[in-house]
Amino acid sequence: MKTAIAIRHIAFEDVGSLAPVLEDQRYSLQYLDAGADNLANLDPASPDLLIILGGPIGAYDEQDYPFLKDELRILKHRLEADLPTLGICLGAQLIARVLGAKVYPGSAGKEIGWSPINLSEAGHQSVLQPLATADAVLHWHGDTFTLPDGCDRLASSAKYENQAFSYKQTILALQFHPEVITQTVGKWFIGHACEIGSTTDVTVAALRQDTQKYGKTLQHLASLCWRQWLTQIEQATHLRNQPVNV
Repeated sequence: MKTAIAIRHIAFEDVGSLAPVLEDQRYSLQYLDAGADNLANLDPASPDLLIILGGPIGAYDEQDYPFLKDELRILKHRLEADLPTLGICLGAQLIARVLGAKVYPGSAGKEIGWSPINLSEAGHQSVLQPLATADAVLHWHGDTFTLPDGCDRLASSAKYENQAFSYKQTILALQFHPEVITQTVGKWFIGHACEIGSTTDVTVAALRQDTQKYGKTLQHLASLCWRQWLTQIEQATHLRNQPVNV
């Protein structure tokens, strides 16, 4: 089987709807928990697929959270080698930082809750195309980033221009959260209770209502995206490993 490693920063933010697609595509999934597992022991080239998930810390907070230095080191190796890598929220910000972009608190304030994304022209031609029909996706972030050089912007929202980008053939960065599933997103409302309570115009009741309205559709459309992306990286990896005739 192929190997997928997901670096998780908070217990309830897992790979969600990506998990059954990985299983279908014959990936074995292993979690490493930042702050508990020693990320310095991870060989950056060892997993066939690396996933870096979200969390309520900043991509620039390595003084308080030294494990971020290991994540940046791992990402630098994988991005330079064009090894299949997915970053979601904090993971996307870390990818952006490795590529030389600025990551910073967004001037429009926190973006928490269900609202639309708009795919760019490149986004409509990308693995995110199924999300063109989504009425809303889940956003949960306060930081944002500039678009790194050499990357294609794939999606934007009303608040923040950079919601998704791709780099080379096999690296995908998503600021929003397409991975959430309705059965477990309630854990977010518990774990992020303080943040919800301190954010204007965000309530648990509204989050629950919108999750019921939009969650199952997003779960279905995201699964289509995941399948397309895994097929894309499989093809790219296969082509890269073909012998060159001299």
